[in-house]
Amino acid sequence: MTLDTVKHAAETPDVKLPWAELGLKEDEYERVREILGRRPTGAELAMYSVMWSEHCSYKSSKVHLRQFGEKVPEADTPGGGAMLVGIGENAGVVDVGQGYAVTFKVESHNHPSYVEPYQGAATGVGGIVRDIIAMGARPVAVVDPLRMGDAHHPDTKRVLPGVVAGIGGYGNCLGLPNIGGELVFDACYQGNPLVNAGAIGVMRHEDIHLAKASGPGNKVILYGARTGGDGIGGASILASETFDDTKPSKRPAVQVGDPFQEKLLIECTLEAFAEKLVVGIQDLGAAGLSCATSELASNGSGGMRVELDDVPLRDSTLTPEEILMSESQERMCAVVEPDKVDRFLEICDKWDVIATVVGEVTDGDRLEIFWHGEKIVDVDPRTVAHDGPVYERPYARPSWQDALQADDANKLARPADAAELREQVLKLVAAPNQAAKSWVTDQYDRFVQGNTVLAQPEDSGMIRINEETGLGVAIATDGNGRYAKLDPYKGAQLALAESYRNVAASGAKPLAISDCLNFGSPEDPDVMWQFAEAVRGLADGCLELGTPVTGGNVSLYNQTGEAAIHPTPVVAVLGVIDDVARRTPMAFKEEGQLLYLLGETREEFGGSAWSQVVHDHLGGLPPEVDLGREKLLADILISASRDGMIDAAHDLSDGGLVQAVAESCLRGGKGARLIVPDGLDAFTFLFSESAGRAVVAVPRSEELRFTDMCGARGLPVTRIGVVDGDAVEVQGEFTLPLSELREAHEGTIPGLFA
Repeated sequence: MTLDTVKHAAETPDVKLPWAELGLKEDEYERVREILGRRPTGAELAMYSVMWSEHCSYKSSKVHLRQFGEKVPEADTPGGGAMLVGIGENAGVVDVGQGYAVTFKVESHNHPSYVEPYQGAATGVGGIVRDIIAMGARPVAVVDPLRMGDAHHPDTKRVLPGVVAGIGGYGNCLGLPNIGGELVFDACYQGNPLVNAGAIGVMRHEDIHLAKASGPGNKVILYGARTGGDGIGGASILASETFDDTKPSKRPAVQVGDPFQEKLLIECTLEAFAEKLVVGIQDLGAAGLSCATSELASNGSGGMRVELDDVPLRDSTLTPEEILMSESQERMCAVVEPDKVDRFLEICDKWDVIATVVGEVTDGDRLEIFWHGEKIVDVDPRTVAHDGPVYERPYARPSWQDALQADDANKLARPADAAELREQVLKLVAAPNQAAKSWVTDQYDRFVQGNTVLAQPEDSGMIRINEETGLGVAIATDGNGRYAKLDPYKGAQLALAESYRNVAASGAKPLAISDCLNFGSPEDPDVMWQFAEAVRGLADGCLELGTPVTGGNVSLYNQTGEAAIHPTPVVAVLGVIDDVARRTPMAFKEEGQLLYLLGETREEFGGSAWSQVVHDHLGGLPPEVDLGREKLLADILISASRDGMIDAAHDLSDGGLVQAVAESCLRGGKGARLIVPDGLDAFTFLFSESAGRAVVAVPRSEELRFTDMCGARGLPVTRIGVVDGDAVEVQGEFTLPLSELREAHEGTIPGLFA
């Protein structure tokens, strides 16, 4: 007689189970027992442990994340950013006009990338791309915001090359251009590098798909790679605990990626979508089959029955618990009507993708999973996927915050003369954070598919999505952990403002955001205060700018021992441009172009690149944020781009004006003569990091029209120089030949990592 494992669990309440080893707290385990009315089976325990993990359930963050649903800007006009799918699905979707919708999202793969840099980063790209496919979209581009430890630390030289190779290797094999991202170095990330990955996909409005299993009798099909032992416990343990070298059990195997398998999966899925064969779909990422089955069932109209024996394996020794927890890559789960199953399987066979019917939708309300004829799981799927614990973690403003803010960076010693000013400019542009990142970006194919019109180091990446009309989308990612450490509320808004400004500087209209919120342990009240303030700042900022949050990711436990990373909210802003031919690049290319500074410059050096590079200092207050001014600046930049008033634009952020001018000069191969405006000293003019500013190159023929527009709208505009020669000259101060500037700017990263 076949044993019913579920019944056996009910009859043996005192059997000890390894709930703590799987990452559950004692009260969480008791809650599982309460929900089930008995002890869980081993398979049920595996499912609850991964789905109730911090990484999957957001149990410490969801009470704060609700603000994104409460502070939602009013929907814009069609084609102007109306949100078609919001938070809660695999990725958000916005309307970009002409019948097109764009889906985009940023997620983290931080801890796996520290343990195994190549595979951790590669599978981060693979996972975010599958989120895009699952929405019904064709992926068109990826981005990679990165944070590494000290650039000179030996372990950074282990992690960064592996991460870059993994991102490039996976993305290049998929044939997806990598068009944006960042690379920031700081000692706070030494044991916890941040590897965030983003992707963009394009579809028609009618092609949107959601993750739900509806229709009793519909078949559940698992397709893609075979299930192996890689990544078991990744979500529940690796991403939900701080690193502790005394606990090797916290370092489980990292997922192993196969980009060629994923490429087949993309084409197979899109063909099935085109033939309307799919009722619901879910990718298998964090928590693997546990996530896919419980989320599909709980989002649908009934229950689900799954035969675990039918799951294709590449390791026959896997236990049912391991099969349910495995995070093997390149797998997806589709719900298909019975009369369409044969055609679905034909398409999978055509693309050489393994596909197996592993279950069906039922008319009940239970998720039942069988193994060797035994029922090993019998749960309400909502309790697994959506009804996990919700923590209101204690938080309080850190006792050290006031002293940090009182340590005013504006009082640091400034250059004594023009020679020292020149020396500090060279030191700044050569510092790892400000130096050229071409050693990284040259390892990525930025122009594959032929639709990339802007890519790194431009302010935002831009992709053409309609060759006939020129319709395109732009994306920028930004985040400054130093600002957020000084003031997490303002720091989050500064990240939002910079990303918003970067999109506008390229000529695109900002529409919506995705975020990746990287913080330390939620069990530390200081960290939870940082998190709560950052979320509040981001929600308030998005409401004021009119850019809804479409989705994102929270990554907690980014700390080693007591040392947490700087709070690092990374914000990705998506924008739309009617015709990519009207985009604005950053390069100064034509001699005689007039240089104008938009916005106001103040003595703001808290958290600045200058304070870090010259003084190794972090203290004071970050720059002030004026989101109304940011909107005005964006409107000016977009209008000027559309109407041909400017030839180049570059936002001012890390490193201030001198960094922006140096980058634009080197990008275009032309020098610039600068004049310090009245009321400013040369130091503040060059190094201030006041927000809400940009530098633009204006053709002489458009000068009056451009300045009149700025004046009429009330945006401060100051002529600061002209594009000229082969040097950056600050009149009355110093001259820096482009050759010397280029050597300093472009030699650092290859010197460290090549």
